[in-house]
Amino acid sequence: MKLWQKNTEVDKTVEKFTVGRDREMDFYLAKFDVLGSLAHTQMLESIGLLTSEDLEEIQKELKNIFREIEAGNFQIEDHAEDVHSQVEFMLTERIGEAGKKIHSGRSRNDQVLVDLKLFFRSEIEQMVLHVKELFDTLISLSEKHKNVLLPGYTHLQVAMPSSFGLWFGAYAESLIDDLELMLAAWKITNKNPLGSAAGYGSSFPLNRTMTTDLLGFEQLNYNVVYAQMGRGKTERILAQAMSSIAATMAKMAMDITLYMNQNFAFVKFPDHLTTGSSIMPHKKNPDVLELIRSRCNKIQALPNEIALMTTNLPSGYFRDLQLLKENLFPAFESLNDCMKLLVLMLDHIQINETILNDPKYDYLFSVEVVNNEVLNGVPFREAYKNIGLAIEDGTYKPLKEVNHTHEGSIGNLMNKQISEAFEKVINDFNFNKVHQALNALVKE
Repeated sequence: MKLWQKNTEVDKTVEKFTVGRDREMDFYLAKFDVLGSLAHTQMLESIGLLTSEDLEEIQKELKNIFREIEAGNFQIEDHAEDVHSQVEFMLTERIGEAGKKIHSGRSRNDQVLVDLKLFFRSEIEQMVLHVKELFDTLISLSEKHKNVLLPGYTHLQVAMPSSFGLWFGAYAESLIDDLELMLAAWKITNKNPLGSAAGYGSSFPLNRTMTTDLLGFEQLNYNVVYAQMGRGKTERILAQAMSSIAATMAKMAMDITLYMNQNFAFVKFPDHLTTGSSIMPHKKNPDVLELIRSRCNKIQALPNEIALMTTNLPSGYFRDLQLLKENLFPAFESLNDCMKLLVLMLDHIQINETILNDPKYDYLFSVEVVNNEVLNGVPFREAYKNIGLAIEDGTYKPLKEVNHTHEGSIGNLMNKQISEAFEKVINDFNFNKVHQALNALVKE
């Protein structure tokens, strides 16, 4: 029997359709539901809705349930509609009447909102840690191979000299902007919706500031109607940040699949990181990178999926929002897996250091020859024309010495400044504040 059910049984077909995959998705939220209840019940005791004896009993058993969840000894039974019901059933079964008091002053609406916010915070931290590992790998490779030249392309035509240092460093710096978006998502996520109840507050004198502090949130979602409106919006903004990280990785995966091609032969990988063909014995396929590209492209579609599911919903709660979990939750694991696998591949990447010995790359240096004439007093437009004509009549001679010294160029990668900028963004998340609050909440 459902916690909210009166005397009428819900049609089994309707129940199956409305519950859908919610029990499966709610496993992600289980420990966060307990954390929310630990904070909520402390607040209830502070305003006189629980006795100190009830609170002590409730807190002790909630912490037991929390440990069971962390140990993997938790399940949502068939009679429970969702994780919230399961936790309350377990609590009531173990401690009796006191367990029935924990829902005072809240609704499943704000209960799931706070669960989601706590879960999203945890997932954001995991993604940021994986981004840091990828960033560190890229900066290390940029420094290691900073003197190895690489053809640069525009329109997929040979253009100007680049370097592996520039190439790796470019993707490292891209991750900084991606993290800026994730930081914005963190700031929006890190606001407490608890106490908004069904979206219109409560007649109880709830202390919402207290639960904000207990759960380590930076501030409240002040307006209770907006707290409810934030569901869907928070997911969309978080998905946009994930999409940005995914876009960086998809582009790099595409670069590497091209660079592995025999017609490029810029990089290669050990055999154990590539796959073969069922018919062509020479093949070393970049399947890992192709799947990273495809998974990341799929994640880039996620903000649009969420937007289309929530567009034009009026204020208030609607069951449509339940389905967002099915789209977003698996994407966290997928993005983290892509980052881990990209780091693995990059840890074993083998660089071709003699690429530019091939005469077809001589045209890379045409701008260097033009610039050399300019340095000798020839106006740029005239120098450009002279070298263009030399290329056409076959008298062009490349100057293969590259002297790019300005900020962010081949000879001045500015990796130190890029690393400092990355650390600044990382530090702005202030994960330690959250850790301290939640550790205090579950401490015996």
